[in-house]
Amino acid sequence: MRNPGPLRLGVLGCADIAQRHMVPALVADEDITVVAVASRTAAKAASFAESFGCAPVHGYERLLARTDIDAVYIPLPAMLHAEWVDRALASGRHVLVEKPLTASHAQTAALVEWARAQKLVLFENFMFTHHSQHARVRALLESGEIGELRAFSATFTIPPRPADDIRYDPATGGGALLDVGVHPVRAALSFLGPDLEVAGAVLRRDARSGAVLSGHALLHTCEGVAARIAFGMEHAYVCAYELHGTTGRLTLDRAFTPPADHRPVVRIERPDGSRELHLEPDHQFANAVRAFAAAARYGTGRDTYADLSLQQAALVDAITTRATTVTVSTRGAHARR
Repeated sequence: MRNPGPLRLGVLGCADIAQRHMVPALVADEDITVVAVASRTAAKAASFAESFGCAPVHGYERLLARTDIDAVYIPLPAMLHAEWVDRALASGRHVLVEKPLTASHAQTAALVEWARAQKLVLFENFMFTHHSQHARVRALLESGEIGELRAFSATFTIPPRPADDIRYDPATGGGALLDVGVHPVRAALSFLGPDLEVAGAVLRRDARSGAVLSGHALLHTCEGVAARIAFGMEHAYVCAYELHGTTGRLTLDRAFTPPADHRPVVRIERPDGSRELHLEPDHQFANAVRAFAAAARYGTGRDTYADLSLQQAALVDAITTRATTVTVSTRGAHARR
């Protein structure tokens, strides 16, 4: 296949994840050229652009009006994704957007249909799925290392953030389910497949802001294999999953946020003893960027990524709909709705 040349990319927003992780990975990829970065604040755009050797743009609309951009990376707050993904697709650009793609299945489905109609890539950036540790876990599972899979559990919890953090604003950041809870949901989809249904859930909401602070959900396949997920922004830091089989258990820590120099450890427990597999470090940000570039330049995996976003959004909607909500006051009292 003819090499189409580097993908020319614009960055829509100067979020922390963009500055610390994604834009360095984008700049380092030989198949991508970062052309410009936009901010609603001219000074912020100028400072960000200087760090990465690209052009500053004052205003998101002005970036989309440029003629030298093939694709857009959107690291804006969660509740702004739908609007700016729609605008980017309308301008004819491929889109790399931070998770969650949108706040609802209806919004996600509309954007996926819009992207497919134009043969554009819409890539929801779940970086962890591109880390090689998960492929190794899947290979162990498929080889029968722990027998037949009977249950899956995953937890992603973080300590409380400052009171003014956008994660606590349902109109901007979306709350714990959309910020951290989507990771264990995507992991459950990865290992148990697309036929997952929600048996029930519990969400803790802040009485003042209405934001989801934490939650649990129980999912299952049509064959009764269960997935328990836990998430929240009011806990000690936990980032792990377990697979329970008929002959053993497999555990992976740092499942969603491993640094590039982290050496993953897969723990396997069986009746005949326990052992640890020490894996090589991997760079999930670089891998995600490489996957997006391949999708945009050659169409590699384009439909698969869209299907996963649709499945993810449907499950998040179902968790919200099926959940018992406990509203928690600042004094710790609660009332069930």
